[in-house]
Amino acid sequence: MLSTNPFADLATTISPEIMQGYLILMVLLVVVGTMIDVIHKKSAEYFFENSKKQQKNARRTVTSGEKTSAAIGVVLNEVLTSGEFENPQRRLSHLLTMYGFIIFVISTITLIFAYPTSADAGIWGTLWHLGAASLAVGGYWFWFIIRVDVSAEGHKWYQLAKADLFIVSALMMVTWGLIWSIAGGGLSGLNLLFFVLFIISSTSLFSTVLWSKFAHMFFKPAAAYQKRMTKLDGSQENLPDVGEMNDPAIHAKFPDIPEYMGKNPPNMGLGIKSEPPHHY
Repeated sequence: MLSTNPFADLATTISPEIMQGYLILMVLLVVVGTMIDVIHKKSAEYFFENSKKQQKNARRTVTSGEKTSAAIGVVLNEVLTSGEFENPQRRLSHLLTMYGFIIFVISTITLIFAYPTSADAGIWGTLWHLGAASLAVGGYWFWFIIRVDVSAEGHKWYQLAKADLFIVSALMMVTWGLIWSIAGGGLSGLNLLFFVLFIISSTSLFSTVLWSKFAHMFFKPAAAYQKRMTKLDGSQENLPDVGEMNDPAIHAKFPDIPEYMGKNPPNMGLGIKSEPPHHY
């Protein structure tokens, strides 16, 4: 059952053209929502102005080879492996959610466009169910165990905000989608209710980009690349240069440093890492 195309039986009631049109509409909603988000939050303007400040404060010219290396590093670390998460549980949860979502979306598009009426769609039926299961495991793990701000700020797990639109909609989408598929697909009996909830959740996910964190996926690589460039060109993320804390000249300029930085600033201990991060 988990290897079959869940949309094959649906095609006897809803034409493949309508299903394909729905997917195209969802893609357009994501594109339009992202563009409005960029304009509303002035994200592109921020990156452009920050880049100009960075070039102005740069201490050296970054070679094309270094730029390529930085781009590859972003793809390998921040994008493919989510290396920015130091908490291994948070990182694994994010990877399960991210890859589950990608596999689920790609396999859905493939099944509806390439195998709209065929129950046997090769490996794509299996990938659809595995992607949904991966997203569900990673998403529920995040929501109930390691959700940001819940324990740290005393919020309840059921307290919702606009920022939760993406994860809640995604979880409802794959949850009702899996239930609908496992129940046999089609639109008979309770399956009609499961399918309607599946479509409502999907529509909510892809139509609320402006209010959710969906667009964050597109900004994250750009921000990570810009941060790497500030380290390479010495612009220090446009922050002032305060020098080395153990430099005698800095101590002379700021004589109270030893009082709050210690006698040997570079060796101050673990600091914030002395306690393992339980929430972030």
